[in-house]
Amino acid sequence: MLTPRRSVERGYADHGWLQSHHSFSFADYHDPAHMGFANLRVINEDVIAPGRGFGTHGHRDMEIVTVVLAGELTHQDNLGHREVLRPGEVQRMSAGRGILHSEFNHALREPTHLLQIWIEPSERGVTPGYEQRPFDAAQREGRLQLVVAPDAREGALKIHADAALYLGRFDGAQQAEYALHPRRRAYVHVATGSVEVNGARLNAGDALKVEDEPVLRLAKGEQAEVLVFDLAGRGLAPSFVQAYPAH
Repeated sequence: MLTPRRSVERGYADHGWLQSHHSFSFADYHDPAHMGFANLRVINEDVIAPGRGFGTHGHRDMEIVTVVLAGELTHQDNLGHREVLRPGEVQRMSAGRGILHSEFNHALREPTHLLQIWIEPSERGVTPGYEQRPFDAAQREGRLQLVVAPDAREGALKIHADAALYLGRFDGAQQAEYALHPRRRAYVHVATGSVEVNGARLNAGDALKVEDEPVLRLAKGEQAEVLVFDLAGRGLAPSFVQAYPAH
């Protein structure tokens, strides 16, 4: 079963310095029909104005993955990390029993465009952790590149959740297939461009919920950057998520 989630249907918040689209219920956007999918809880597409960002705030018991599409994001946390995340890199933060961090765009003129993803953990109260790594963009041209996995296979970032994340780029004749276990679900999110997934045309910001399908087929891309989530068949019950504090 394929269920599209169109970009225009997402929640939207305009904070002036922050433009944010919410694929699932988040902060003041609450839609009982879109509280998450399996153990995938949040996909926020954020554009942060130059010189602005999220001040120090806390999280607990959530696996948080950030992918920067354009610009730069400076992360700082109470574990001693201070890192700059750029396009081509992926960040994983395990909030576990509690972590404090901030995220800023320190550029003078350029906005930062990013996706932030929250996944329900398979175990609560883990030791908080942080990891960031560049991934070779050539390895996802016309194919799916594993970047996050619970067993950290193939050089992926380790996540404390029953979920895997793949990135792919598709243009022209490039195509790929991904076999799905019959008891698992998948979620496809198009970050940029457009692509066809199992016959469904998806544009930037669109997504596709996938259940009871043996394989994903990605083809006919037009400068498409795609995220593919392989998710638990029976995720944890999603809970309402509060927003970051506004500054």
